[in-house]
Amino acid sequence: MISITVTALVFGIIFLAELPDKTALAGLVLGTRYRASYVFAGVAAAFLLHVVLAVAAGSALTLLPQRLVHALTGVLFLGGAAMLLLKKDDGEEEIKKPADQSFWKVAGTGFMLILVAEFGDLTQIMTANLAARYDAPVSVGLGAVLGLWAVAGLGIVGGKALMKRVPLRLITQIAALLMLALGAWSLYEAVAA
Repeated sequence: MISITVTALVFGIIFLAELPDKTALAGLVLGTRYRASYVFAGVAAAFLLHVVLAVAAGSALTLLPQRLVHALTGVLFLGGAAMLLLKKDDGEEEIKKPADQSFWKVAGTGFMLILVAEFGDLTQIMTANLAARYDAPVSVGLGAVLGLWAVAGLGIVGGKALMKRVPLRLITQIAALLMLALGAWSLYEAVAA
């Protein structure tokens, strides 16, 4: 069964956490050079793989005692908030251009870029954390993958316009505040349980 509440919460957290990330900028750069649908296919496949791995890891955490899971997820949320608040802008990374513009070359470039860049990234860790926190793997996975795909789509199609209208720092601060609140709530539940 899918929980709309959990799916929406996870979507919001992952969307806001991923928006200021380097992979959104990479998607923007790839989208300006290649057919957007080809880029999105590769990027979406890589994000789906990352979400499946993260949800599996987070679901394994639910086998631990509930108090320990709340304490662990609280600390991870607070760590994620700190990472967002203390993150320095890396600038744009260099992306190799495939020799041809075929679907498989472009999608493969997008897939490999995201696969490597996102492994162990904040949003993958947060997805595992949310899967452990809510014990609703399908809802968490759906919210996370939709959040990541939404950011990828925005980055590929209209990232420049969004970044001109909404300050990146504000987006980062909102994501960090959400993670701080979830971290504090998880730690409260660990102590109060």
